[in-house]
Amino acid sequence: MSKSHTIEKKAIPEQKGGNRFTVSDALDSIKINKFTWSIFFLVGLSMMFDGYDYMIVSYTMPQIAQEWGLDSVAKGSLSSWSMVGLVVGSFLAGPLSDTFGRKKIITLSVFFYGLMTIPVFFAPNFTFFAVMRVIAGVGLGVCTPIVTTLFAEFTPTRYRSFFVTFGMAWMIVGWVVAGVVGTAVVQVASWHWCYLIGGLPAIFAFFLWKFLPESPHWCANKGKTAQAVEVLKLIERRAGRKIDCVLEAGNIIIPPKPKTAGPRAVLSPKYIKITIGFWIVYFAGNFAIYGVNAWLPSLMLERGYEVTSAYALAIAQNAAAVIANCITGVMAEKIGRRRNLLVGFAASLVSIVLAAQVAGAYALVLGVMIFLGFALNYMITAQQPLMAEAYPTEFRNTGVGLTVAVGRIGGIIAPVVLGALLSLNLGYANTFMFLLIPIAIGMLAALLLIKKETKGKTIDDLNEE
Repeated sequence: MSKSHTIEKKAIPEQKGGNRFTVSDALDSIKINKFTWSIFFLVGLSMMFDGYDYMIVSYTMPQIAQEWGLDSVAKGSLSSWSMVGLVVGSFLAGPLSDTFGRKKIITLSVFFYGLMTIPVFFAPNFTFFAVMRVIAGVGLGVCTPIVTTLFAEFTPTRYRSFFVTFGMAWMIVGWVVAGVVGTAVVQVASWHWCYLIGGLPAIFAFFLWKFLPESPHWCANKGKTAQAVEVLKLIERRAGRKIDCVLEAGNIIIPPKPKTAGPRAVLSPKYIKITIGFWIVYFAGNFAIYGVNAWLPSLMLERGYEVTSAYALAIAQNAAAVIANCITGVMAEKIGRRRNLLVGFAASLVSIVLAAQVAGAYALVLGVMIFLGFALNYMITAQQPLMAEAYPTEFRNTGVGLTVAVGRIGGIIAPVVLGALLSLNLGYANTFMFLLIPIAIGMLAALLLIKKETKGKTIDDLNEE
């Protein structure tokens, strides 16, 4: 990008409605509108189905283990198989969507994981179940990073953090739906039916393809300025508001492209420190969250709770996560992304100690589980805006995808590790206290390695940093 473009970019505020503009200028000029909310629901539903597909394993785990006679380690691995695919998919998500576009890849991923979940309905044994969960997991892994990126790229600067974090709440909604469906189905029918329901995203993918436009940031970054203008005009029509720019292809300022792209850029000297920080933080968060989610229903059953009471505790802590996702987005805009992340880690440390020690009245246990779900998800969701904002458009989704992939490894091993600890008869309290280790390490990484603050900066400003 030439110097003249940079100068023109800085002159934009004095020329609103004039010739030169960035995609961020166009989106910021119409603020939050009907189109923004349509993206929130459309892309969010993709995340909800994703969340359901993963979490339904936790609510069918006791029945599957009983039917196939699985020990604690094999039982814990039921939640890990889809995570293996998730890691593979997350690695693929960035390069694919940065190259071929957000719309194509997210639509294919939703269709794929929905279609590949249906065969689990017919699963005759553990091996078949494991193989199909790995395959479906690839689609799940591709979906998640693109959702984060789409929320960041379609939202006005002032509200970006809120929509990225609030949008991730859709995954938690999927967890809650899985809990409700799982609780109802396993009491009246076979657990297999839960996975037939999990095939619905294959149908939803057609609606996604029809109504989701391509990211105008991606179009502009690829030099497809005519397509970017068409998308902005579509946004203008759906928003019911006039974009305060002259929407012509020649007027779009294309952000300067980085010297390298892809995984090499993410691991370049400029980004290596924050990338490693993201990886450690996301690994720690996923280890804690997926470890708790995989085992909490079973642990509550083993402590003597009835199915409905045990599952209600798990559903409650997931429902609290939805509230956490909303609040963390607001707080990130008020106190900054980095400080918000540290608050999440501090709350998580407290919640783990309380969850490990709580006993007695059901209402007390319920209250602690609600706080646990709130704190853990506040912690991991607080990282979402930082991930989406730390890298330029050229390799934004590669950076997000790699972070999600590494984090998912924590999600893979956590259920197995906790299962192994339980098999050693360490007990409920000691198993929970073990989770303090990854959370403490994650907090140190956030404190020492993640120094960047992105609050209030446009996508195009961040591209030039």
